[in-house]
Amino acid sequence: MSDACCGHDGPEPGGKAPDSDEEKPGFWQSSEIRAALIAGVLLLAAWIASMYDAEEWVTLPLEAAALLVAGWTFVPSTLRRLAKGKIGVGTLMTIAALGAVALGQVMEAATLAFLYAISEGLEEHSMARTRHGLRALLDLVPKEATVLRFGRESTVDPKSLVIGDRLILRPGERLATDGTVLTGRTALDTSALTGESVPVEAGPGTAVFAGSINGTGPLEIDVTSTAENNSLARIVHIVEAEQSRKGTSQRLADSIARWLVPGILIVSALIAGYGLIVGDPALWVERALVVLVAASPCALAISVPVTVVASVGAASRIGVLIKGGAALEALGRIRTIALDKTGTLTRNEPAVVEVVAVGGSTKEHVLTVAAALEARSEHPLAKAILASTTTPPSARDVKTVPGAGIEGLVDALPARLGRPGWIDPGILTAEITRMQASGATAVLVEESGALIGAIAVRDELRPEAAGVIAALTKNGYHTVMLTGDNTLTAAALGKEAGIARVHADLRPEDKAGIVRALQTRHPAAMVGDGVNDAPALATAHVGIAMGAMGTDVAIETADIALMGEDLNHLPQLMLHARRTRSIMLQNIGMSLALIAVLIPLALFGVLGLAAVVLIHELFEILVIGNGVRAGRIKPLPAAHAPASLPSARVSA
Repeated sequence: MSDACCGHDGPEPGGKAPDSDEEKPGFWQSSEIRAALIAGVLLLAAWIASMYDAEEWVTLPLEAAALLVAGWTFVPSTLRRLAKGKIGVGTLMTIAALGAVALGQVMEAATLAFLYAISEGLEEHSMARTRHGLRALLDLVPKEATVLRFGRESTVDPKSLVIGDRLILRPGERLATDGTVLTGRTALDTSALTGESVPVEAGPGTAVFAGSINGTGPLEIDVTSTAENNSLARIVHIVEAEQSRKGTSQRLADSIARWLVPGILIVSALIAGYGLIVGDPALWVERALVVLVAASPCALAISVPVTVVASVGAASRIGVLIKGGAALEALGRIRTIALDKTGTLTRNEPAVVEVVAVGGSTKEHVLTVAAALEARSEHPLAKAILASTTTPPSARDVKTVPGAGIEGLVDALPARLGRPGWIDPGILTAEITRMQASGATAVLVEESGALIGAIAVRDELRPEAAGVIAALTKNGYHTVMLTGDNTLTAAALGKEAGIARVHADLRPEDKAGIVRALQTRHPAAMVGDGVNDAPALATAHVGIAMGAMGTDVAIETADIALMGEDLNHLPQLMLHARRTRSIMLQNIGMSLALIAVLIPLALFGVLGLAAVVLIHELFEILVIGNGVRAGRIKPLPAAHAPASLPSARVSA
């Protein structure tokens, strides 16, 4: 919380809120609210007594008690801040209350303290509520876990799990911590973590994360993280630590409040001094106190932090990790979005989309020869070719020719697989050109010195990619695709996705340079995988990592991380950030307008102390309520998908 804000000692930057583990969102859990309730009862009793013309010795103790109870919520913290050389809104309220008492207006002083205590309590309640929504992620971890130790199953507290333990996860159970599947296959519900409704298939070797719900089959899982450091705990820790990073609007609000507070004190002192010169000190000292309260910037100082905390908490519930107010506020100003192709617009899972056979060969034979040569290769094209065949024969004397292809013996016959140019495409020249124009990588297959066919491999667009780009364009965003692929492939996929501006043949530093150039015209965001795209993510006004669940590098590099693989969350996130920034600006504008209206009314005696206090604190409640609206995020619409998807075509 800003130093200029209300009187509490907030958490240190980058740290947790005090007693955050025990925070409850219950309204009456706030000590300020309970104190305000007691003070309100005492004030009501004093008012009723005065209505019956009770003596001052009856009403005054009630008013004084109400003042002390309500003042306890902000005076001690104000004094602690003053001891550190910090002047805040609590300072103004304390001076105003003491001044009212000095003028014999104990009821007005108690009313001021009562209403201020209510606003403080509401502020704490809204903060606790939104922080609790984030920390509720930790409730996704079950209370018990079944572990296999020394050949026996036992039920343990998840906090006692250590790396290397073997977990047993039965259908319907929730995973207690991160791990790797050892045995079993299933479909995991990860919607609470990533916001994706489609279950994720998992089998041996699959990384799985805390909070996932097992669907159909039992699993044995090797524990790879403790409960204190699993993916859920890291998300909560990062967001809580990064909430101290302030966006432009928040810094603006803090800056205004920081200068406004001492300025108000000086103006009030001048007004009181004027009264001493004119000759009516009581009148002008009272007006000075009213101006002091009227110009209080508490609503201004709290307007943005409440909005940020509410908005970040809402985003976390749909699987979006926003690292504080700076990223959130910057995202609301973005108008250009640069997207990496591989792993962002596509799934980074190349597949065979077409096979052409010639010279009396068959498509199955072309794939068999190619798979035999690629059997030991780790190249993405090799994985795609191997996935399209069953059990290819063994190849001997296999050699890789750098930049060209592979050669060896398949069934004792010499065979080659490689790029056009190293192998003459011959009668397949037109087919190769067509494959490349469609965005595929084409390789030729040769056996016994004769061309037998060609294979087209392509990393397909995500099914929702075209719909997402269309939604972003409709909402006024300019999209650009950045890729290291060749120009033909990039242009074909860009056209299919609906992206007109495509930059191809890029190295990581080239991507960063293009992002830098884009930002000279409009604020720009970069969406990538968080590793190869790190320079561009760091260069952009906002870096957004795609599919970052469990990836420390992605979370640390980017300002924002989409924890799942559903690209539909991108337009949802952009609209959420735009709406949040609008709420921030509304709150700042309303807060400044209120101060501008109340100061002259207070200065010329139109409004008294009690009226100004009431208006000011009610308005602060309004601002807090408006900020909490950022905690509502529109549900994800039906998944976008392009009108038609290319299907694999095999011709002979």
